[in-house]
Amino acid sequence: MKKTILILFLALASVLPSAGQLKELTPDQKLRAAQAIIDRFYVEEVDNDTIVTEAIKAMLKTLDPHSAYTTPQETKDFTEPLNGKFSGIGIQFNMLEDTVYVIQTISGGPSEKVGIVAGDRIISANDTLLAGKKLPNSKVMKSLRGPKGSHVMLKVKRGEEFIDFDVVRDDIPLYSVDESFMANPTTGYIHISRFAEETPEEVRKAISKLRGQGMQDLIIDLSDNGGGYLGAAFELAQEFLPFGTPVVKTIGRAQPEQKYVTEKEGSFLDGKLVIITNQYSASAAEILSGAIQDNDRGLIVGRRTFGKGLVQRPFPFPDGSMIRLTVSRYYTPSGRCIQKPYDKGRGEEYNLELLSRYKDGELWHSDSIPRPDSLRYETLVNHRPVYGGGGIIPDVFVPADTSYYSVYYRDLVAKGLINRSVINYVDTNRKALLARYKDEDAFARDFRLPDALTDSLISLGKQRGIEFNEEQWNRSRPLVEGMMTGLIARDLYENASYTKHIAPLVKEYNTALELIADKRRYEAILKGEEEK
Repeated sequence: MKKTILILFLALASVLPSAGQLKELTPDQKLRAAQAIIDRFYVEEVDNDTIVTEAIKAMLKTLDPHSAYTTPQETKDFTEPLNGKFSGIGIQFNMLEDTVYVIQTISGGPSEKVGIVAGDRIISANDTLLAGKKLPNSKVMKSLRGPKGSHVMLKVKRGEEFIDFDVVRDDIPLYSVDESFMANPTTGYIHISRFAEETPEEVRKAISKLRGQGMQDLIIDLSDNGGGYLGAAFELAQEFLPFGTPVVKTIGRAQPEQKYVTEKEGSFLDGKLVIITNQYSASAAEILSGAIQDNDRGLIVGRRTFGKGLVQRPFPFPDGSMIRLTVSRYYTPSGRCIQKPYDKGRGEEYNLELLSRYKDGELWHSDSIPRPDSLRYETLVNHRPVYGGGGIIPDVFVPADTSYYSVYYRDLVAKGLINRSVINYVDTNRKALLARYKDEDAFARDFRLPDALTDSLISLGKQRGIEFNEEQWNRSRPLVEGMMTGLIARDLYENASYTKHIAPLVKEYNTALELIADKRRYEAILKGEEEK
């Protein structure tokens, strides 16, 4: 026993030179001592990298739900969408019968330059077989992406012919603005999927394009937008607010208070503005929504946002791994913190909070949203009541819509049969469709989904064990047909709009249009004269 204690003392002394004179260890000394003891005495050989990684993760887990450690690969995967580009071959693809099916080549990208076209099937990339192996998309992307300037040899099947392509990878942009189009002759629509470095510029270009088509009012759709860079949200907010308008401020223990105030006159100040949100809109999406709402610049439509009001700062390590540490909270211009409550170290409960909203009926009933008097604030211009404590509460609540949902529809989507039916149809009829519908506008105006296509979907479902249910099919048919039409358009035309073909079925979209059309109601809500 005495020998064991002596060995332990020597192990501690190796990491703590003055251990013999210490009555207590500081936390960092104890941590280093624990690692030394494990390394010296554990029954098997230990991987110190793994131990340190897990220790860092465990430490961060005790803080808040958003502080996190990422490995080098996880860091790359996380930052890539926010940096706005990656290096690859420049295609949009889908899996058809276990084969990579090219839906679209990116204009000016590497694949288009060598002559790859929509409808081609990629059989292999270099020495990696991609066809017939039921590979997940992540594995396919790993084969197609690579450093800028690197070569990848693709074997492609076109009809019955096999063609070899030597593709030189290049930077491929990742866009934040998924869709932009004219919802009606005077109202534009822009869907933003994330807040990345290039987001403000993409939105400016979309606004300019829509103005050229007669836009006077604007709908910005932030539904399912999980956020991104605070700076991108601030820069975008400047487009809609006058010079000198507060947008957001951050406050932290070790960080000085920082106020973000517009530094220029916005380019879109006069038209009516409606922002669509839902329970998955978070972080930077909430910064923009909160700034527009608190400054009475526009209306928020939809459901209460996620409630992420914590700001993370990246601390990178030389090996490419990174700690993203919460360093401050952000506050909207009225002074509210919209971070939803959490208990330290109980991240699982935090992540299940959205399920609680579902169970409590909040997704269908506005009066289920908590509005505590202690967290009541006022907007800066019209002094309307707004509330902190967990997300941005919309000015006009729109319940979640399940009117088109059915188990039959769910099973068709889950097995990928809607996509597969569309791919088969376009693959067979591409030339005829492009000859008949010269551009996207002609397609949107004149195309009617053939009964033969929906019949083939039902038949394909039966082949895959999904029994036809007429009542459920009739309920879901408008949504299925809208999805199929949108997917065909996206496949045929480079900048085709998928959303345009299903938007008329979306309640939030229609509510936004109705508000913009009803100027009296729009202004009444903005002035706080109509109940939310």
